[in-house]
Amino acid sequence: MKPLARTALPLTALVLAAGAACAPGTSGGGDSAKDDKSGTLRVWLFQEVNNGPKKKVMDAAVDTFEKAHDGAQVKIEYIPVETRAEKIKAAFNDPKSAPDVIEYGNTDTAGYVKDGGLADVTKEFGAWDEAADTDPTAKESVTVDGKIYGAPYFVGVRALYYRTDVLKDLGVDVPKTQEELVATAKKIHKEKPELYGLAVGGAYTYGAMPFIWANGGELADKKGDSYTSAIDSPAAQKGIKAYTSLFGDTNCPAAKCAAMGGNDTVTAFASGKAAMAIGGDFSHQAMEDGAVKGKYAVVPLPGVKQGDIAPAFAGGNNIGVLKSTSHRTLAVDLMKQLAGKDAQRALFSGMGFLPTYTDVRQDVAKEEPFVAPFVKTLGAGAKFVPASPGWAQIDASQVLPTMFQEIVSGRKDVKAASGDAAKKMDAAFGAAG
Repeated sequence: MKPLARTALPLTALVLAAGAACAPGTSGGGDSAKDDKSGTLRVWLFQEVNNGPKKKVMDAAVDTFEKAHDGAQVKIEYIPVETRAEKIKAAFNDPKSAPDVIEYGNTDTAGYVKDGGLADVTKEFGAWDEAADTDPTAKESVTVDGKIYGAPYFVGVRALYYRTDVLKDLGVDVPKTQEELVATAKKIHKEKPELYGLAVGGAYTYGAMPFIWANGGELADKKGDSYTSAIDSPAAQKGIKAYTSLFGDTNCPAAKCAAMGGNDTVTAFASGKAAMAIGGDFSHQAMEDGAVKGKYAVVPLPGVKQGDIAPAFAGGNNIGVLKSTSHRTLAVDLMKQLAGKDAQRALFSGMGFLPTYTDVRQDVAKEEPFVAPFVKTLGAGAKFVPASPGWAQIDASQVLPTMFQEIVSGRKDVKAASGDAAKKMDAAFGAAG
């Protein structure tokens, strides 16, 4: 990914969800009785740090759409990422000022559906030929209770970055299991105390999740129409122990690392202060611009057993149609155009956004070798957060970071901290209905 200059929504999904949780309540919206086949369609897309390449791709997609739909025009507004949550929620409340099509973070799907803001496009998605090649996890990110509320736009996933020169200097092999990963990190820090062996962060939820999933744990289990926390299960606790064992004087001192988030760990690696880090495909450019250029490689994050790949969180963004649109047919066609294969190929070339279509992703992996470990990680089976509006509250309340920080600070053991986190998660799931 351009690698996502804004550090990508996949990386900042916590922030997105937190913003959504703080937004004003909505009236629930409503379906428009109109379905105009001409007129102006309004689109809100996220403003990138360097928005030029994205605008070029979207302008080309719009041009194709307008030529195929006589009498239809498209007006795109690029909205600030930082204020998107309140702006989108306000649009749900005021259909007259709302756009027809929006870009939104994939962790927001369930919340926006509950708010009544997104249109159900299950029928149109099912009849769309290109949709058949959508990655299953990406499709899950637009699915709530078996219905589809948008089209996946791009996906982001994480893998293990490591310093080739450091491992060679110490005669250390690339870790092939999580146990080896922990041991290697500690060996590196012992031999080179100026380096974190593996940069980790107490606030890096999406870097910790693979350890939980690789050990057989889950964030939550679906119970009927709702979810129940599973973060305190024996398997999840095993993964939590593996991740939190990386904090301390033997690898990444808690005083420095407990408050670190994903961006901090990537920065530590890119600046040459860490020998390894869990970073995204969207982190690639930061490495190329950093002190480690030419001295690093990437492999999938290893699982518990040799040959296994730890499941990664599949982050990313989607394109959705608002329920209140008076141009439903046109809006759905525009959604397909903006999130279609041609647009995703161009977005990868211009921005580094990883495509959500398995065939297109394989093609770009051949063009850009750095993508291969991330494609392999996705192919091994990435995972997603619970499709519940309650997840936004869990993120906003920093439930999981608080749990990790309580453990690495010594205030609570794994059992107590995960038990408290489970109670908070259950309360959020319960309140969401």
